Amino acid sequence: MFGFLNVYKPKGITSHDVVSALRRITKVKQIGHTGTLDPFAEGVLPICIGKATRLIEYLDDDKAYTGTIQLGSSTTTYDLEGEEVNFSDKKVTLDEIEAALDKFRGEIEQLPPIYSAIKVNGKKLYDYAREGKEVKIEPRRVNISKLEILEYDETNRRLTLHIECSKGTYIRSIAHDLGTELTTFGHLVKLVRVKAGMFEVNNAVSLEHIQTKEDVEKLLISPLKKLNYMTYELNKNELVKVSNGTAIMPSKELPENSLILLTSQERLIAAAKMTKGLLKCLKVLG
Repeated sequence: MFGFLNVYKPKGITSHDVVSALRRITKVKQIGHTGTLDPFAEGVLPICIGKATRLIEYLDDDKAYTGTIQLGSSTTTYDLEGEEVNFSDKKVTLDEIEAALDKFRGEIEQLPPIYSAIKVNGKKLYDYAREGKEVKIEPRRVNISKLEILEYDETNRRLTLHIECSKGTYIRSIAHDLGTELTTFGHLVKLVRVKAGMFEVNNAVSLEHIQTKEDVEKLLISPLKKLNYMTYELNKNELVKVSNGTAIMPSKELPENSLILLTSQERLIAAAKMTKGLLKCLKVLG
């Protein structure tokens, strides 16, 4: 079994729970996902099965989310699962929000939440938080390529945003920091990941529709459909060499230092790099 699944993770379970369920269904141990979603969040969770787990690093990793922010209060975790710690009665207008959002567009320095899995000195930040220990958190550079208002309920101070961003961006931090920028408070109350690389929410399949190994096999997506790289079709002699991990000289000109997917009859055989006129195998899959 070899390929990708576009799974919709529901609220209330972890990304690891999804992987565990698929391992039970398929009896395949080699299964992984491409980006954790918090338990309260839902949406697209790309799954790699079998040797496709070796391709995770080649998948596009930009993300898109729909996030709903409650203004007027903040929590310890920056989301609805934490303890509320600050409150404000301040009313904020749509124009004020739009003006504040300008500071969150493009490349920004973002401070991750203390309740996160980032490691400092080999220990996860949420472990420090649970122990009540202070730790210095370094800001991280992230890119917010698109940030727009979808809806704002001024009476209840509920704001829904569409966010397109780079890997490693914390939407919880945007909610918290936006509240600060507006001189009030804010925390995330709903999060839906609508896109992860080339995987989109409209094509995602709920776990409830995946009950058997046969269901998984029918839903498997060929890696060639989700890997955005140039391909090179192998002839019979080249196929034998590549299957043994041997470098080959391609029969046509290819860009130097580029990643090339080597194929045979619409099957992905290997990922290779074009180096000094040779296709050198990085990972042999077929």
